[in-house]
Amino acid sequence: MVRLALILGLLSAVGPFAIDMYLPALPAIAADLGTTEAGVQLTLTAYFIAFGVAQLFYGPLADAAGRKLPLLLGLGIFAAGSVGAASAGTIEVLAAWRFVQGLGGAALMVVPRAVIRDRYTGTEATRLMAMIMLVISISPMLAPLAGSGVIALAGWRWIFYALLLAGGLSILLLTFGLPETLARESRQTPRLAPMLAGARRLLTDPMFMGLTFVGGFGMASFFVFIASASFVYTQQFGLTPTGFSIAFAINAIGFFGASQVAAPLGARIGIGRLVRIGVSGFATATVLLAAVTLGGLASLPVVVGGLLVANAFMGLVIPTTMVLALEDHGDIAGLASSLGGTLQMLAGGMMITLTGPFFDGTATPMLLAIAICGLLAAGLCWTVLRPVRDPARA
Repeated sequence: MVRLALILGLLSAVGPFAIDMYLPALPAIAADLGTTEAGVQLTLTAYFIAFGVAQLFYGPLADAAGRKLPLLLGLGIFAAGSVGAASAGTIEVLAAWRFVQGLGGAALMVVPRAVIRDRYTGTEATRLMAMIMLVISISPMLAPLAGSGVIALAGWRWIFYALLLAGGLSILLLTFGLPETLARESRQTPRLAPMLAGARRLLTDPMFMGLTFVGGFGMASFFVFIASASFVYTQQFGLTPTGFSIAFAINAIGFFGASQVAAPLGARIGIGRLVRIGVSGFATATVLLAAVTLGGLASLPVVVGGLLVANAFMGLVIPTTMVLALEDHGDIAGLASSLGGTLQMLAGGMMITLTGPFFDGTATPMLLAIAICGLLAAGLCWTVLRPVRDPARA
């Protein structure tokens, strides 16, 4: 399990790395390309939307052609997008190439989930997902620092050449390190009618939809933070790109640290109960942080510490909702993973689009938007997911 987690974690980290390494450069990109904060956030929204929509394609392809081919295809597209983004001369062109990057990076999100479902279910799947989260945690902890170093040495465009190198190394890792996990006799020819039937089954399953959007609003809160944190930390609190990278890493520690205890806690108290505890804690922490901010007490330690706590609760939610959402849909795990991922990424992109016009480089709009995500996740959890089944106890 450890070897599989390491490989899947490194592959899955490429997509987040393309976001996190890029964050310290957002103010510099805005200045270099003559755009606003909202304009440069468009490049993130384009990536998120492509990252979400493309999963609808990779899921069925993974069910039909196996798990390795979609991963190789996605990495090739990601590499092409990286080359284009490095040479972009306007914010619109950069957004377009980031869209291409997202189209490729989507494969690295949806297919590893299906690989997990090929091998494990229930608590074991949660444990493997948590191990993968641990590997992915190198991204928010090291990627912004790496991006700051690249900016200092060569400028923001070289960030995309570094991502091109990461894509090439991932192709080698995939080719020589990951075995095919979907047997030929289990593969399903992609036909429109079965796909529509599977999608209808998922979209009308309140448990699948509820779990997907509980996790989706949790992820949306992190997307809001990603889109605005570099401006908040550098403009309101006066941090350098390196200082921002350190603060960002601290905020991420809570999420990835908590994700490592999700599996043993789920086995002990039940995965469904763990989801409800995590969502309730996340909503409470984000609302309190927003209230403190409105009261004029949003110092840098308060913001960083409050987000550390909130993200820790979210770390209990994301891996468990992913596992539970796929639990009853093993026969269409690829489609379920892709549809769930698409809905979650669209929720995140939509939240950035709706709240972007209110961002002004201060913490207040960012923290209010995050609190809204917490309240939406909590409301959905306590109205839809009360009868959630715990596979560890079933």
